[in-house]
Parts: sequence; C-alpha cells; structure tokens
Amino acid sequence: MTTQDEQHALWNGPAARGWIAAQDALDQMYQPFEDFLAAAAAEIAGGRVLDIGCGTGSTTRAAARGAAGHCLGVDISAPMIAAAQARAEQEAAPASFVCADAETYAFASASFDLLMSRFGTMFFADPVRAFANLRGAARDGARLLVFAWRGPAENLFMTAAEQAAAPLLPRAVSRRAPDAPGPFAFADPGRVRVILEKSGWADIEIRPMDVDCSFPESALVHYLTWMGPIGRILQDADAPTRTKVVDTVRAAFDIFVQGDEVRFNAACWKIDARAGRGIAALPV
Repeated sequence: MTTQDEQHALWNGPAARGWIAAQDALDQMYQPFEDFLAAAAAEIAGGRVLDIGCGTGSTTRAAARGAAGHCLGVDISAPMIAAAQARAEQEAAPASFVCADAETYAFASASFDLLMSRFGTMFFADPVRAFANLRGAARDGARLLVFAWRGPAENLFMTAAEQAAAPLLPRAVSRRAPDAPGPFAFADPGRVRVILEKSGWADIEIRPMDVDCSFPESALVHYLTWMGPIGRILQDADAPTRTKVVDTVRAAFDIFVQGDEVRFNAACWKIDARAGRGIAALPV
C-alpha cells in the first residue's frame, strides 16, 4: 500500500470516525485558529477561498461568513465531507465541498485569492507536488495561510496519550520518520520553506506561534477515546482493555485540567506565502 493509499484509508476509516465523534470539542479547542483564518478571509471581501484539509468544515464556514465571496473546502475524507456539507446546509453558508486529494485534484486554474488550512496540509504523500498543484489553483499574488504543528517535544498535549498508553499497547503505537505524513511532518521550518520554494510560492514567512487552546473538561474522556492513534485503537478494543487504557491515559492529562476546563498550548507555525508571479514549480 502506498503512502497516499494509507492516508486515504486512514481518513475514510477510523480517523474520520474519531474526528466526527469529537468535532464539537475540536471546534471549540481550535477556535483561535478558526478566528485567524476567518479574519484573513474577511480581508479579501468578495474573493474566493480554498480551505485545504477542511475536515468537517468549521473553518470553511467561518471563512464564508467573513469573505462575502465563495469558499470551497477540500478533504480526502468522504465521511467528513458529508458532515461538512450537512452543517453548511443547516447554516445556509455560502460554502461548498469536494471530496478529493488536494495533491492531485484538478482545481480550476488561477481561481482562488486565499488558500488556507488549519492543520490540514501535513499529510501529503508528496508535499512539493501538492503545493505545486495548489499554486496552479491560485491567482497570481494569492495568499497562502497555513497553520502546522511544530515538534512533538513542544506539544505535550498532542503526545501525552501515546506516551501514557505505550506500556499497555507497546506494539500499537507506530513510529514514523520525522518527514513522513502526519501531524508533525512540518516541524522543520527549513523543510517547509524548501517545499514552498520548489512548488512556486514566494514571500515566504514561517513564524512560531503559541496559542492558548481550551475545551470543557467534561469532554476530555470522549476526546481521548476517539482522537489520535490511541483513540483509533480504542474503537475496536475489548471492554477490559478499553477501561484500563482510558483510566491510564486520563490520569496523564491531569496536568492540563484547570477547574472545569482543559487548557494547553498549541505550539505551531504560521506559514504565510504568496503565489509568485511568473514563478513555476521546479521539476521534482
């Protein structure tokens, strides 16, 4: 199975089920990033926005409300796109969605003024090819605004469940190379810069951001039993294993609980670039 096939299977299977099940907590958790993206969309009133790796569509709908133009969300996950479409219809939001791999999808050429993503671009099998394809969908001078995680050592909330569960599930937590598709694939800003330069983007700025995130403590166990590698394992675990793992992992998150809230720092990169005029992607 190729890396691209692996990502398709993951995001149309257990990862999609987990994200949809936990979407309310996730939307609240990542509200600051949604606000950043909506503000960027508002700056191009009447323009067209592409939301890359849109998931269940919260950021797409937020951008649509502020852009007064049209927003298209793209994601490889059919279940998540179905959820996104349903939510947009309920709100009558000026947004549409397509289930496709942004790395290869034939977008209309030079059709977007803003291409944005909240933690949705680190999963490409071939990121240079993906960002070159996205450059082709951008108008000259269009803005690229992407948030991506920094390293795992700086994001303890993201790694605490795996570390706590490792003694109980020693073979279940896989380890990937640092550059492999996954949450921390863009941890190295030098690598990200090379990817963007090779794929036709200019005026590249990669800045560290530390963002305070929170969601209700009452949603923590639900979040832990659905999200990430441990959540995917627990979807099919027997009851005794599930109980033991959940109890162990929940205890590891005490450090993030403040009263009735879970609070943590999201250590990420704010990646900003422009579609370079007359700049073509380099052959890869």
